[in-house]
Amino acid sequence: MLKPLGDRVILEVAQEEEKTVGGIVLASAAKEKPQTAKVVAVGEGNVLDNGEKSPMPVAVGDTVMFEKYSGTEVKYDGTEYLILSAKDIMAIVE
Repeated sequence: MLKPLGDRVILEVAQEEEKTVGGIVLASAAKEKPQTAKVVAVGEGNVLDNGEKSPMPVAVGDTVMFEKYSGTEVKYDGTEYLILSAKDIMAIVE
């Protein structure tokens, strides 16, 4: 598995429905990029000026909302992930 460094987080993005409510199939270019995902790995946090590590705001297994066009998409072992900084996470979905 991938291990994020610093304040990075690895997310598994939820797949959006490919049909509208009316049953129209959407082309991949017309679909909105999803903004919710499940956290699959968390870095150790940034090192602060006093030498301590800042705590991460999320944990593995959390479902989060993130900024729309943030992060870097990667493919590892046939699965697509999104790697982004913890500051790009807007909320934890409860």
